[in-house]
Amino acid sequence: MNQLPDIVRDFERVSSEQIRQASAFQPAILADVAGRRGALHGRIQALRHRMTLAGSALTVEVRPGDNLMIHAAIALAKPGDVLVIDGKGDQSAALMGTIMMNACRQVGIAGVVIDGAVRDSVEIDEMDFPVFSVGTNPNGPTKLASGRIGHPVSVGGVAVRPGDLVIGDADGVVVIEREKVETLLQTAAKKVEDEAARIEAIKNGNTAAKWLNSALRNAGVLKENEIL
Repeated sequence: MNQLPDIVRDFERVSSEQIRQASAFQPAILADVAGRRGALHGRIQALRHRMTLAGSALTVEVRPGDNLMIHAAIALAKPGDVLVIDGKGDQSAALMGTIMMNACRQVGIAGVVIDGAVRDSVEIDEMDFPVFSVGTNPNGPTKLASGRIGHPVSVGGVAVRPGDLVIGDADGVVVIEREKVETLLQTAAKKVEDEAARIEAIKNGNTAAKWLNSALRNAGVLKENEIL
């Protein structure tokens, strides 16, 4: 059995056109049409609420408190990639700061999602570079430990593979499997239309949810033929 190297350099990514189309949707819409799956745990939030991102996952696995492999990932990244970093949820030290974020921007990285901490938050805010993390910590990292790049990782309780679609806004981050993106983009467009029609109906006074009585009966809250 052939074992993959620690660094997988080549893998298929979502297309730039798919990323462009996906960026028009809220992550919440894409999570809904994906079966309410793919949303990272709420602990991973935008450093600032206005920050958004969309791109292809470049996955990185590191040891807690060590960022050696993140430096390697930046060197290997392609324009439009989003660094998705399994930092094991550790908040005892920041894995990235202003210097690395500037390097990310320079090579065309679309943003960073990290299950760990960052620092230099004021400078990153001024850069307006999209960063999603579990928080901040002024401690710096080590650069000593091995890790992996381009392998499947678990970030925020969600399995992320290299090349998957990553999209984030003030609500959080959603990951969509690369093979499902094209179909789900079409479904997302239909959902946006349906929701817009529903909101318009509500504004015109039709606030009744047609499904509610049936759902309450199925849950055993209402008896058969009973309505609210």
